[in-house]
Amino acid sequence: MDSFFARVEPFWPAGRRDLHWHVLPTPAEAAALAAPYAGIAGPGLEPVSPDGMHCTLLHAIGAGRDDVDIEELLRDVRSTARTLAPFTLTFDRPAVGAFAIEISGWPGAPFTALVDTVTAATDRTSAAFKPGRSRYPHISLGYTTSGAASLDAVALRAALASIDGPLSATVVASGTRLPRFPWG
Repeated sequence: MDSFFARVEPFWPAGRRDLHWHVLPTPAEAAALAAPYAGIAGPGLEPVSPDGMHCTLLHAIGAGRDDVDIEELLRDVRSTARTLAPFTLTFDRPAVGAFAIEISGWPGAPFTALVDTVTAATDRTSAAFKPGRSRYPHISLGYTTSGAASLDAVALRAALASIDGPLSATVVASGTRLPRFPWG
């Protein structure tokens, strides 16, 4: 495995402030998502705490908060998002990837409609950015850091497979709750 942070540094250097749109689980939703995976860690793997869990919609690469009228952008997205039907994202068994452990979610169609909504609104600001659109709903449980090359992906998969019981948890997405716009 390779370090997630070393991988993203060439296009997201330390200190650069891009705009990010996320679906943020409530504290109760995040706790339910994280609970089965407590203790899944190791050198080279940084777990994501429940209060840091997020499902990325858009990473507007190269656009910072000084490049847009934030209040107008928020009004635009909130107005459009309220026209979308609420939906529930269901997240299930994790996968060990090259850079993270993540749980994928479904359904994809309403998620993609929300990604399209925030991308179009961000594009209407005329800010110069490269859209890093999420292609599917997912939440990372842990990111690889320095030392990731020594992680044993098979052992991680075995540890995850040994979790007994159901792992599904949900996050509600609705126009009154989302999207949230954390500064990043």
